Amino acid sequence: MSIIEVKVPQLSESVSEATLLNWHKQAGDAVTEGENLIDIETDKVVLELPAIKSGVLTRIIKGDGEKVSSEEVIAQIETSAATAQTTKPKPAAASAVPPSVRKLARENNIDPGNLRGSGRGGRVTKEDVLSAMQQVAQAKAPDNEAMQSVPGIAPSGHRPEQRVAMTRIRQRIAERLLQSQQNAAILTTFNEVNMQPVMDLRNKYKDAFEKKHGIKLGFSSFFVKASVLALQKFPIVNASVDGSDIIYHGYFDIGMAIGSERGLVVPIIRDADKLSFAEIEKQIADFGARAKVGKLTMEELSGGTFSISNGGVFGSMLSTPIINPPQSAILGIHATRERAVVENGQIVIRPMNYLAVSYDHRIIDGREAVQFLSTIKEALEYPGRVLLDL
Repeated sequence: MSIIEVKVPQLSESVSEATLLNWHKQAGDAVTEGENLIDIETDKVVLELPAIKSGVLTRIIKGDGEKVSSEEVIAQIETSAATAQTTKPKPAAASAVPPSVRKLARENNIDPGNLRGSGRGGRVTKEDVLSAMQQVAQAKAPDNEAMQSVPGIAPSGHRPEQRVAMTRIRQRIAERLLQSQQNAAILTTFNEVNMQPVMDLRNKYKDAFEKKHGIKLGFSSFFVKASVLALQKFPIVNASVDGSDIIYHGYFDIGMAIGSERGLVVPIIRDADKLSFAEIEKQIADFGARAKVGKLTMEELSGGTFSISNGGVFGSMLSTPIINPPQSAILGIHATRERAVVENGQIVIRPMNYLAVSYDHRIIDGREAVQFLSTIKEALEYPGRVLLDL
């Protein structure tokens, strides 16, 4: 018999502690090597903690909701040849899992051997896998569960209230936004951009682009490329403040703000100036998919020299985005709408988008901020400049 300690993984230097969300096993349950035991929430991401050996979970030391630190022991697993052999789940017969269903299960980290098939003869169906995926998603939504289980709603009357503790991610978002407003002299400048040239270019090549690269050509890559072009022209916007020093970054790591059920996250597109449109689109799509299930890593959420926030996907027409410290500026994108504008003395209809750049006035002057945003506007209205790196 051998006892193995289950420890919290090594957290990054900027993360002092984490919170245990919910155990997927109880004491006495059999566990399989690689099976997720518990979800651990830091102020940046939600981590999965897999079992390093098969056996029996004999003891849970730290329960749901408790605070933990790096390398802290939270449970014990008893492993032995007999235990591992008798407790390991019996896999489903290959004939009971059609290839298409196995593929779906594999892509979503579902073990079909743990599913009870609802098909003829115990056959595992696509619906069984989808049901398991839904259960996993629900298990990873502690905020919703807290809303349903937290006591405090008045049993009578018409003015109910409910008190729910903030998640660690929500607490960290609040701290960073407050820090940004207190420690930076934030101003915002606005401009409008005619999106017709980008829309025409996208409509012309979107089918060929998707056929070649296996990803749809969206608008995000145009905004990233336009931002990089402007950052190269105005390096102070890509800089950051460190005490009484200004740090100029010779690289372009662009943060893309993504809303998820757990809160706002900002994964980083590293060296965006060196990436193609297809590579940028693939990274953004990957970030968005993994943000929904809390699969982003702490490394992917750390750093960044400039950020982009797209409130337009939620219908926002205008906003003043808050800088993500220690960065010095952020671009806010909004909904594109047809509006009447004047061109050459004539009133015409154009798909217009209002852009906003919030910047730290301690190091970025208004003139530079306005010219920076004008450069983004010109790059979008003449996308050939972006494609030709002009």
